[in-house]
Order: sequence, then structure tokens, then C-alpha cells
Amino acid sequence: MQIFSRKKKDKPSEPEPVEPQAGSPRAASSHIARAAPSEPHPAPSSSTPPGGGERGAGAPPPDPAGAVTPPAVPAPAAAAAVVAAAAALAAPGGPPAGLSSPPDVGSPLPVADGDDGPPESKSPSGSHRVHNPTVAAAGGASGDLSEQLEKLHLGGGEHKNAQGKKQAISYAAERVIGNGSFGVVYQAVVIETGETVAIKKVLQDRRFKNRELQIMSMLDHPDVVTLRHCFYSKGDKADEVYLNLVMEYIPETIHRTVRNHIKVRRLVPITYTKVYMYQICRSLAYIHSLGICHRDIKPQNLLLDTNSHRVKLCDFGSAKALAKGQPNVAYICSRYYRAPELIFEATEYTTKIDIWSMGCVMAELLLGNPLFAGENNVDQLIEIIKVMGTPTKEEIKAMNPNHTSFKFPQIKAHPWSKVFRNKAPASAIDLVSKFLKYKPHDRLDPFEALAHPFFDELRDPNARLPNGRPLPPIFNFTDDELRRMVKLNLTKRLVPAHAMKTLQDRIPKKVDD
Repeated sequence: MQIFSRKKKDKPSEPEPVEPQAGSPRAASSHIARAAPSEPHPAPSSSTPPGGGERGAGAPPPDPAGAVTPPAVPAPAAAAAVVAAAAALAAPGGPPAGLSSPPDVGSPLPVADGDDGPPESKSPSGSHRVHNPTVAAAGGASGDLSEQLEKLHLGGGEHKNAQGKKQAISYAAERVIGNGSFGVVYQAVVIETGETVAIKKVLQDRRFKNRELQIMSMLDHPDVVTLRHCFYSKGDKADEVYLNLVMEYIPETIHRTVRNHIKVRRLVPITYTKVYMYQICRSLAYIHSLGICHRDIKPQNLLLDTNSHRVKLCDFGSAKALAKGQPNVAYICSRYYRAPELIFEATEYTTKIDIWSMGCVMAELLLGNPLFAGENNVDQLIEIIKVMGTPTKEEIKAMNPNHTSFKFPQIKAHPWSKVFRNKAPASAIDLVSKFLKYKPHDRLDPFEALAHPFFDELRDPNARLPNGRPLPPIFNFTDDELRRMVKLNLTKRLVPAHAMKTLQDRIPKKVDD
């Protein structure tokens, strides 16, 4: 197969970008300057949905990841109507007939997230079609979330009234903030507290437990989005049941922030890039320590609070706990961020595919555009080879031992310094180059990446954001992170002196292997 002989006018085998990028990142306008530290960060847009539009289990990954999130759709005038979410789990009744309660953490989970076939075989109008908005209709008829159904409370403490009894929690759905083949995402308000939340609604297959729910119920980390509750609701048809995931609401994403800077001919200030990437590394290190592979790392799935500049990983609709020897679908992850072993159709890949994606995200923060913006799967590989050179037989074998049919023209790697030109410091280029390796095993572990010199500025006690505000809480290490840094002998490197005062009592003296 001669992969380089392609016609530009040929119709791509995958969907075109919703918002095509203006050329290769290496051809970006030279007059785009990095924003001065004194300049304010671009204001967030209220129309950006959490995660840039999330997917439910079984839905195809949006392709490419450069697609812009859909604009918010205002709810009808009756959107202020209260959406009752039902009684607590202990209340009598039970979930809809034929459907068990949401699974307990650790319970067996049948494969139902698309690993039984390529995502493109599932039509957006198929099993995960978008249902009617969960708000009251203009004529006064209540939406489907007004059905009194079973509710499960996940973490955050019990919701009890003055008498100490569990009580229902109700939501007012304000607007639709994302939709697609996965279902629909709403911005809503908790009536009892006034808190704004995001509710992701997906069609529940009665035969399977929802993998996204199972994974999210396991997660507890400062840099991962929090699942607050979940509950079922009925659909239009008698046998339709929807699962609703209630999550913390963060209106901005890394994707929108990069776009906002480019619109004013600026790049994201390097200090912000350091703060964002540090938190992304922590989030990946955490989920990988649990054996979970996200499989769709991209700027749209990295939520950003533009006031504190905290970053949280979201959208676990493609995530899976990988098991050695168990095959997985190769057609996964949004194209611009897809690891080369996936293009080589590897099915026994590891969490290292997330690290490749993270490297692509970092490159995009530095350049202002995706580093590898292919028009289809084959073209994606071509874009990678243009920068990294032709992979050797050894590298191809490391990516997929069973893939030997391709013969490539020999192209030399483009020096990373020329890829980024004067847009990034040497330490940033070095870190990106350690993430973007053909051999999956050679990619730098995200936890070890925290010790890279690129992040040294953040460990300075006088470090501040470009707007003069303090850094977000990036040294709020969990007990597991503290044990891991002791095991890897990275404590002195990762915990600066000014942070040691609050952590020293929790740092173990020794960790057994």
C-alpha cells in the first residue's frame, strides 16, 4: 500500500473537521506572538459545554477532535420549571422495570462501549439518539425528568432534611449545552442549594451496565471531574430508559481557551501552559494507576476554570479498564490526538495511547493549532511521519507486532526545534518530545513527567499566574501520590519547601514494593 500517493480532491474516509484548521501548525503565521504576562486571560464563553460535548458509552468518538463544540441552545421560556429527580435510593419503589440499580463499584461489567465493533458502524440516529430536552415544554407539559424514578446518590455526603431523613433532590434545567450521538448535556441548577451542575443524559441499554458510570463512580481526584449523582428517567417509548449523570459544572475548556487566544493573534502564555499541563499529567497518572485508559484525551475534554485556572479531565464515555491480553477496538480516540499504534490497528494497546494524546495537547497549547491535523486516518499517519520521520521496523513492531504490510518511503525526522521554531522554550520542546515517541513503552510516564524541568517555575514559592493571582492548588497531593513519589524517590523533587510544611506529616517514611 503506497500511503503517500493520495489525491487532494479525494473525499476523506472520515468526516471533515467542523471547523477546519488553517493549515499546518508548522505553517502558522509568524506574527502570532505569545501573550504578555500582564494581559488578562480571555474571558470564558458561557456557550461552551463541559468537555466540549460529551459522549455516552457506545457512541462513536467525534472525529476529528478539532470539531468545535455546539453552541448552547436556550431552553424554552418554561425552562425554569422544576425538574424533580426522584426520591433517594432508600425510598420504596425501585428503578424502571427490567433495569437494575446502577452498578456497585467493582462489579463485573459486560463489554458495551463499542469494543464489539468499529464506532463508525453505529449511526448517530441509532441507539444513542438525542432525546427531548429535560425541561418543561412551552405548553406546560412536564419533561421526562419529571418522572418520579429511582435516584442514586454518589459521594458528597447524604442529603438529609432537618429530621435527618433522606429527601429528594430536584433540578431546574436551564439550557442544552451539548448534544450528539451520545445523547444530550444540560446545564441545570440544584433547587435546594442553587448549585449549577451539568447533567449528561444517555440511553441505557437494559442488557448492560453503563461503563462510564462504573468508571466515574471509582474516581476521586482533584484534577478529575466529579460525579455528584445519577438517576434514571423514562423516554417517549415504553421501553426507553435514560441514565442521567449529574456532574460538577465547569463552563470552559482548554480548546476554547486556545481558540480565544488565536482569535486575538496570541498564544497561551507559557506559565499557563505549565499550570495546565501539570494538572493534566496528574489526572492521567491517577487514572492510569487504576488501570483506566481514557482513550479520548483532547482539549475539548479538559475542563478549565478561568478564574482559578484549575483543570479537570472529563468525558469517560470512551474510557475502559484495560486488561493484558484482552483485545480492544483500535478505532478509538479523536483523530488529531490518535496514537500511531491505533492507526496501525493495534488492539492490545496500553494506557500509553493517552500519553501520546497528551503530547499532542501540549503541542497545541504551544503552537495554537493541532500538531498533526490529518484529513483521514491515512493522512493522519502522513502528518505524523512528516514531523517524526518514517518509523523503523523495530518501532512498527513495538506499535503492532502483527502489522507488517505497509512499506514506507524513507523520510527523515524534522527537528523538534524547527517544528516549534521560537514559540516554545527548550524545556517545553524536550517534554513534548518525550511524550511523542513511536514506541509506546518509551513515552514518559505522566507522574514522572511532574519532575521535568519544564515545571520548575511552578515550584518557586514566589510563582504567580500571568494575571498576578496565586497558582491553583497544584501541590495538594493525595496519599497515593505521596506514596508513589516516595517509591520513585521523587519527594524532594516534587514537593517544594514551602509546600512541605503541610504535607510532611502525610509523607510515608518508606513504601514497600
